[in-house]
Amino acid sequence: MGQLSETQLRRLEEHKYSCASTSLMDPLMQKWWCWLVDQCSLTLAPNLITITGLIINIITSLVLCYYSPDAKQEVPRWACFLCALGLFIYQSLDAIDGKQARRTGTSSPLGELFDHGCDSLSTVFVSLGVCCSVRLGTLPYWMFFQCMMAVTLFYCAHWQTYVSGTLRFGMVDVTEAQFGVMAIHLISVIFGSEFWSLKIPGTGIEFIAIYVVIGVSQVIIQLWHTFPIILWGGAGRNGSTIAGTSVLSPVVPLIYILAPAVLIAWKSPENLYLQNPIVYLLTFGCVSARVTNRLVVAHMTKSEMAYSDSSLLGPGALFLNQYFNCPIPERTLLYVVCAYVIYDVVKYCRQVCLEICQHLNIMLFTIVPRCPPASGHASEKNGSSSTSKYMTRSISKAKSH
Repeated sequence: MGQLSETQLRRLEEHKYSCASTSLMDPLMQKWWCWLVDQCSLTLAPNLITITGLIINIITSLVLCYYSPDAKQEVPRWACFLCALGLFIYQSLDAIDGKQARRTGTSSPLGELFDHGCDSLSTVFVSLGVCCSVRLGTLPYWMFFQCMMAVTLFYCAHWQTYVSGTLRFGMVDVTEAQFGVMAIHLISVIFGSEFWSLKIPGTGIEFIAIYVVIGVSQVIIQLWHTFPIILWGGAGRNGSTIAGTSVLSPVVPLIYILAPAVLIAWKSPENLYLQNPIVYLLTFGCVSARVTNRLVVAHMTKSEMAYSDSSLLGPGALFLNQYFNCPIPERTLLYVVCAYVIYDVVKYCRQVCLEICQHLNIMLFTIVPRCPPASGHASEKNGSSSTSKYMTRSISKAKSH
């Protein structure tokens, strides 16, 4: 069976991207992004740009995780610099994929979905990388909070999009957060990762406490701005979501992620999370990415989001193993579950992309440009780098691609 029904595919054709942004840094970066996209060949597919940036971001983050598998060890300064560079490359390529689609006349709903899918995975690896850079594993529960809140905020951003029909970015949002992470990596490059365990002169407070306070403050601010839209910003009939469902319905899949993550870590007789923090958080991060992608699909196809998901079998296996007094060693099962959820999210994204490609008669990583480059790059990024951001397509145009 396919992941998308015929009804969903038809509604996908009618989808139009809607975004509102008051980002402080996006306008400042436009010159760099416009120059960069001009260096790209007109035969270079926007999705290929996006996936290249994601691969670089994942590899550079995994280098840090390799040197600090529990986020407690000091990491090489060059690895922190490499991670900062990888994030900058990802940010830049993620910002120009929409411009490339526009200048080649190849915008499609697939671009938006592909972009958000890559962002969901990037969020997981960026969070893990910065934890290693500041040695947040020395405060394991704050590390748990940060990584789970990162994927939660990403989910909530698309939750409010599902409710209101518009993806909203604040003054301090994705781009600003990415530059903040780069700055943290560069501090570790200059002073070493042990810097974060030093005490602020004249106080008994470690520098890492500043990092934690800033992170918690950002979570509170983001949720404070997001939940009023979720609760009262429904664009559907009688204040419902754009799919006509309850605005609170997406909370169920989110609970299915967060509750097992907390309970399994808390009840583990082998201290599963404390002994394997990176693998544990990677596992639940990939589950969150899978569920978030389904929420994005539900938004773009204006369809109901099912509560069940195959990726939840992984956390379910860990939970049942504990319930039956761990007949399988927890660490062994965790690694098996981690491999499974990574496979599951990749399989899901691949299948959805191929179904859309077949329906729209387009290719995923190759294009045939249909128009000359637009002069001046008049349209702006507006806080999101989806390749469908400046959509000028019609159904017949998409079919001819």
